[in-house]
Amino acid sequence: MSLRFVYATLLGLVIAGIVHIAAVLAIPHLSETDAVSRARTSESLEHPQPIYTVATGDDPSPPEAWLPIPDPAVAVGVCAYDLTDGPMRVSARTGPLSLSLAAHARRGAFYAVTDQAAVRGALDLVILTRAQFDEALADDDENDPSRDVRIVAPDNRGFVVVRVIAGLPSQRPAANAAVQAVSCSTDTATDDTSKDTSGKGTGR
Repeated sequence: MSLRFVYATLLGLVIAGIVHIAAVLAIPHLSETDAVSRARTSESLEHPQPIYTVATGDDPSPPEAWLPIPDPAVAVGVCAYDLTDGPMRVSARTGPLSLSLAAHARRGAFYAVTDQAAVRGALDLVILTRAQFDEALADDDENDPSRDVRIVAPDNRGFVVVRVIAGLPSQRPAANAAVQAVSCSTDTATDDTSKDTSGKGTGR
């Protein structure tokens, strides 16, 4: 009887462990308040939705406090994307303040880049599906290669987090302005502007 009890206990523990792991893995797909769902309110915006500002030092309002609280000297904005509408382009001009872009999907961040990767003062991050990436490669001009940083996303939906560091209190307004100066747009294959030399797509 004791051996059967031990086997039954071990079997119960294994089943409980499997159920627990399955429940944890299912949370991002079942939750309606996960980061991707929260960020979708910014899909129609042409510039990042402010999440944290550093000009006043005030705490973010409760509806926006869904990202981990950053360093108080970091301004944060979010651009959501839906790749079924076309590739997502995030364009930034570099300046005296440190800037970074991080692409997130439901399972977390899958790519990050800083202003150190900028070319001629410009940083263009383009997020695509695998099919869109292959199409972009096929359309590239060998004599005029694209300067875009192209990233294949694991999911159609996600968001890009823009962070700008204000090293000094006097730089805080500039950090907030730098976040808002970033452009978020959807490249559409049917637009002639998506094939010009600048590589820019249309706004949302």
